[in-house]
Amino acid sequence: MINYASFDTWWWPYVFIAVAGWLATDIWRWLGVLVGNRLKQDSAALTWVRAVATALLAAVISKLILYPSGELRAVPVELRLIAVSAGFAAFLFFGKRIWIAIVVAVGLLIGGQLLLGSGLLTG
Repeated sequence: MINYASFDTWWWPYVFIAVAGWLATDIWRWLGVLVGNRLKQDSAALTWVRAVATALLAAVISKLILYPSGELRAVPVELRLIAVSAGFAAFLFFGKRIWIAIVVAVGLLIGGQLLLGSGLLTG
């Protein structure tokens, strides 16, 4: 049986992870395509799937804002909340164009960090 420790080469762990990841997720994608083609757009099952997907996305975004990792941890939570709020407001104001919301939110994050770094916003 082939397992993670079967080969003693530098590239084997990467191949193992890629193949195992593909096998674990690709079957669900194909099943989703097969089942999804038979569902009506306004069916209860599809509405539930959209609700779960939206809730998962909201949870991931909330985690990134409230409990970030990496470099985002250095950004104050107030600045992160202002940036996401302004980005959402821009999204709604400019006709639900996601790229405008992203530009506004990222611009506020970068601009706020530059102002904080220069000492202009620190009291």
